[in-house]
Amino acid sequence: MFKNIIRLIRPEHWVKNGFVLLPLFFDGRFLELTSLQSAIVALGAFCMAASAIYCLNDIIDIKSDRRHPVKCKRPIAAGYVPVMVAWILAISLSSASLLLCLLIPKNQGTLMCVIGSYLILNVAYSLRLKQVSIVDVFCLSLGFVLRVIAGGVATGTYLSHWIILMTFLLALFLAFAKRRDDVVIYEATGEKMRKNVTQYNAHFINQVIGLIAGITMVAYVMYTVSPDVTRRLGTDYLYVTSVFVLAGLIRYLQIAIVDQRSGSPTKILLKDRFIQLCIVGWVMCFVTIIYLSKS
Repeated sequence: MFKNIIRLIRPEHWVKNGFVLLPLFFDGRFLELTSLQSAIVALGAFCMAASAIYCLNDIIDIKSDRRHPVKCKRPIAAGYVPVMVAWILAISLSSASLLLCLLIPKNQGTLMCVIGSYLILNVAYSLRLKQVSIVDVFCLSLGFVLRVIAGGVATGTYLSHWIILMTFLLALFLAFAKRRDDVVIYEATGEKMRKNVTQYNAHFINQVIGLIAGITMVAYVMYTVSPDVTRRLGTDYLYVTSVFVLAGLIRYLQIAIVDQRSGSPTKILLKDRFIQLCIVGWVMCFVTIIYLSKS
């Protein structure tokens, strides 16, 4: 059962919680050991909170998951992990995520409130909001914004409106692309993976993700040339990193619309070499401009 419990909490999805580290990275303070330690604690707390929500979501979705061609293999849906065990895990992990906040030296209460807000939002999402079209993807996107806020709170890092806006837009883009996978299954088989799937169609989602991708790109370019950002980071060359962002967005659109395999952003991130190269190139370029140029 232990192997299936690990599958249930989905550690491979913890990569999403890397958004917690973004405030420190964008502020040019990623090498400050004390701040980095606080960020890692916040990251660990979010990993536990996210896994608790995965348990709850799989408990609630057990019937629909059993009808899904891929999700039917999830531990609860397949009968490998009893529902009672999943409840115990959900409660234990959510409690541990809040207690872990006590390990950071400052803003402990605020960080607990942020993670508590994430838990409340996702409980509401699992119970009801995921059945409301458009609201469902906005809830998912707010979850990523809360991750960024947690990283800023834990490290005492200033959060500009740019990082909040770009996080929300990118998460919204990925969430709509993920919904497209449910629409493709519904249109091909007539099987409703979600109750609100009939309120979407492929043409609508294609237009939405194209629109959001364009807005995200414009927001990122504006961020890189913003006087406030260039002054605070001490460089006028951040715009160079835009090429990697643009390439990554275009590739993801290709995966979603042409390949029609946008069901799991995490799997795409872990398997698609082109997107991995875009991320590595972006990180190396950003590090060179922000960190190495100052050394």
